Amino acid sequence: MSGGVEWALHCCVVLTTSDEAVPAARLAELHEVSGSYLAKQLQALSRAGLVHSTQGKSGGYALTRDPETVTVLDVVHAVDGAGPAFVCTEIRQRGPLATPASACTTPCAIARAMGAAEAAWREALAAITIADLARDVDSDYGPRALAGIRTWLTAKDD
Repeated sequence: MSGGVEWALHCCVVLTTSDEAVPAARLAELHEVSGSYLAKQLQALSRAGLVHSTQGKSGGYALTRDPETVTVLDVVHAVDGAGPAFVCTEIRQRGPLATPASACTTPCAIARAMGAAEAAWREALAAITIADLARDVDSDYGPRALAGIRTWLTAKDD
């Protein structure tokens, strides 16, 4: 999983705090990350329909759906794609003791183990929403954590 997933998830949680679009530059400043790097993650979220952007002076990004309906897996798919994390290359069919392809009609033990692990991972990520993460932020850091972020986001630079 790429680091972009982490940044995208943080941005989605932050976007739950605002009723207005949040400028990408403000999100980058909040997270102390390169604006161009964060823009790539926001564009991926936008292409997936998880956020929308508005142009202009009061433009920025906002969630397109209720945070209760956006899962961590949705964000992973948006940023890293929906392809499998493990791809079997049929190593067992190589080398001096290669198993003939005709004998490889079912996945090997390694492919089965990795497939089961990935299925469990995806199931776990699909069970966690952006709203769950936002609740956890307040639970972990106090009920004023996200409110403080909201205040900071809407503060005007002097």
